[in-house]
Order: sequence, then C-alpha cells, then structure tokens
Amino acid sequence: MEIGVISWRFWKVWRRNLVTFQKIWKVNFITPLLEPLLFIAAFSLGFVGIVGPIRYGGAELSYTAFIAPALIATAVMNNAFFETTYASFVRMYYQKTFDGMLATPLSIEEIIIAEIVWSASKAAAAAGIMLGVLGTFGYVQFPYGLIAIPLAFFGGIAFGAVGLFFTGVIPTIEMFNLPIFLFVTPMFLFSGTFFPVSNLPLWAKPLALAFPLYHLVELARLVCLGRCETVPLLSIVYLAVFAFLFTTLALVFMRRRLIK
Repeated sequence: MEIGVISWRFWKVWRRNLVTFQKIWKVNFITPLLEPLLFIAAFSLGFVGIVGPIRYGGAELSYTAFIAPALIATAVMNNAFFETTYASFVRMYYQKTFDGMLATPLSIEEIIIAEIVWSASKAAAAAGIMLGVLGTFGYVQFPYGLIAIPLAFFGGIAFGAVGLFFTGVIPTIEMFNLPIFLFVTPMFLFSGTFFPVSNLPLWAKPLALAFPLYHLVELARLVCLGRCETVPLLSIVYLAVFAFLFTTLALVFMRRRLIK
C-alpha cells in the first residue's frame, strides 16, 4: 500500500498531545520518579548477602549498579509502547480524535508519525527524571550519562512504532494483553535486565539478542556506566532498522484501519 507524503505539520499533532498532557503531567511523572527508588531499595535490602557482585563488561559491579541503567531502558519501552497502544487506541477508537484530525489538512501519515514521536518524547522525559534519581545514588557517570536522554528518544521511536503497529492490527482494546504477554514480558525478563545475557544457555542467547530491549539496555549501560557486552554500533544499527521497519508497518496498517 502506498504511503502518503509526510510534512512538518505532524508537529501540530505532537503539540496537541503536549497541551493535553500538561493537565496530567504530575501524575504521569510520579512513576519515573519513584520507580527507581523502589527498585533500588528492594534489591539493595532484599538481595543483601544473596547476590554478590556481577561480572559484566570486564568489571565487577554491584547488583544495584548493574540493574540501574536497565531500569531506564525498560521505562523507555513501557512509556513508548503503552502510549501508542492503549492511549493511541483510545484516541482513535473511543474519542474519535483521529477522525477529527483527518477533517483538517493533516494526513494519516502525519498523525501516525506524530503519535510515534510523541511517545518517544514521553519516554525521553521519563528517562531524564530517572537519570537524575539514579545519578544521586552514583549509578550514572556524568556527564556521559546525559547521552541516555537522546538515546531514550531513539529507543522510544522503536517501541512507539511497534506499539502503533499493534494498534493497527488488534481489533479490541482488551486484546492488547496478547502482545504484552508475548512481546513485552519476555523482553523485560530476558533482555539482560536482571542478569547478563552471557549467563543464558547457548540456545537461548540468540533469542535474547533478537529483542530490541536488549540492545537498548546495553547502550544504556554503556552511557551510564561505561560498560557493555555488545558492539555499540551494531546495537544502534539494529534499533534503527527495527524502528524503520515498524514505522513503515505502522503507517501501512493504521492507514488500512482508518480508511475503510
């Protein structure tokens, strides 16, 4: 299916989402503010004497230092993915916001791109808050750790795109439980978030390496701690290809859904 022309008008949709978000931003940012504190407290207190230093990237790290950058990466995934699934579905199906936009000179492609960019913007903002919280505990090496913010936007594009692809193909809002269970949950558990992927058996490693979250976690650890177990350029290329592929699929399937 042919994809239409995309102009800078998509920023008008992005701004509309920003204006709406400003009314509830305090509630939304409670999670990235408190989530790292809860995780660090839980793992620091509960795992004392159980989990020793983690061997990662040629160095020994405390377990809390090991998981801290991964918390930022998972927050990027969750913010972007849930924004372009549940939130976008509500705007499209229940509020009919997209229908109203299509009555203006905006194209479907501009609306879709704006949704993806907006989800990435929310992900970057959440990452910035978490970066500040984790930095106060010494789990981020500044100033290099600040690279995590544009990295979060980059990763947010990838996860926002795949989320909007699912929005284009899933018939009802209740069925989002399926991609969450089959896609998001396995990534959260097996992308090197809580343990090095090198600890997995040989047959499981390729599966973990295929997850986009793995590459985002590795890049987050690189910019926050200066350590990683993958080739950074390959992870960047993987996320770029993933984002391009699912942005294209989102454009195709959302167009099919909106134009009947």
